[in-house]
Amino acid sequence: MPTDRPPTSASASAETGEVRGPLFLDTNVFLRYLTNDVPEQADRVEALLDRAEAGEVRLVTSVLVMAEVVWTLGSFYGRTKPQVRDAVLVLCHTPGLDVEDADGIVQAAEWHAEKNVDFADAYHATWALARGLTDVRTFNLKHFRRFDGLDAQEPS
Repeated sequence: MPTDRPPTSASASAETGEVRGPLFLDTNVFLRYLTNDVPEQADRVEALLDRAEAGEVRLVTSVLVMAEVVWTLGSFYGRTKPQVRDAVLVLCHTPGLDVEDADGIVQAAEWHAEKNVDFADAYHATWALARGLTDVRTFNLKHFRRFDGLDAQEPS
């Protein structure tokens, strides 16, 4: 039944064929998909991702959600850093899913695995370098000195 109201940003218009969304995806959605620990929920997430890939819905998520995914996969599910990196790469390259600062997340996931540093530190290094910030003050010299291009010193 037609209405005089325009479609909201979270609804699709059957008349115009607009893509539905954007829909924000929370951490637990990705964890169900990546771990398949609740198969019925994992199947529902896979169907949603398939709809996104087909252009039927737009999906978005944030840097913090990705950080939670990394932390939970490593700490709760016992995944190795290379396994976590691979999961992050899958998500960041999922068609129809917009990951905030996907390039930074991908680089941080790579460094998290390659340099054996915390994901957060890897992301902070990525973020700083992308903005031309090379002087870092931290008490975590062990991790920050592993990043080429950063001059990590303790505050003085």
